[in-house]
Amino acid sequence: MKFILIFGPQAVGKMTVGHELTKITDLKLFHNHMSIELFQPFFGFGNETWRLANLVRKELFESFAKSDQYGLIFTYVWAFDLQEDWDYVKQTCAIFESHGAEIYFVELEADLDERLRRNKTPYRLEQKPSKRNVEQSEQNLIKTMDNHRLNSDPGELARSNYMRINNSKLSAEEVASKIKETFEL
Repeated sequence: MKFILIFGPQAVGKMTVGHELTKITDLKLFHNHMSIELFQPFFGFGNETWRLANLVRKELFESFAKSDQYGLIFTYVWAFDLQEDWDYVKQTCAIFESHGAEIYFVELEADLDERLRRNKTPYRLEQKPSKRNVEQSEQNLIKTMDNHRLNSDPGELARSNYMRINNSKLSAEEVASKIKETFEL
């Protein structure tokens, strides 16, 4: 079993890279908005949406970790300045590790201009209905970037099975191929 955590700021390309990685491996993709979009229409982006989304995620992770599947990709916006995000990543990885899974971290970074361009792409808007109000989504992207540190500091994630990719000028296919080759997936 393999668990690949793809993380980075909003609109950096996590879901799209994950989707491309499923095309060239036997991995399955569970992008973060698959659970958020279930509850956002009822509760907005308030606490109840996050509580319920996290319950769904935990149940899925536990079931998947026990399965005979090849592996799972999960995408996440990790605020490195928030202890609760560190704890969430640790707890999530522990679920998979307790079943013998290999854990891989893929950190994506891209220039703000590129992220703002990607924020409007048809695939993103199709998969994430809550992002279809592009003006509001852009404001949230900038506000979150201003309020939180969304990429790690050099050496902060010193661990095996970790890679950081600036994908500002790379296609999702190129990034997926790099991940597959580097981790021998």
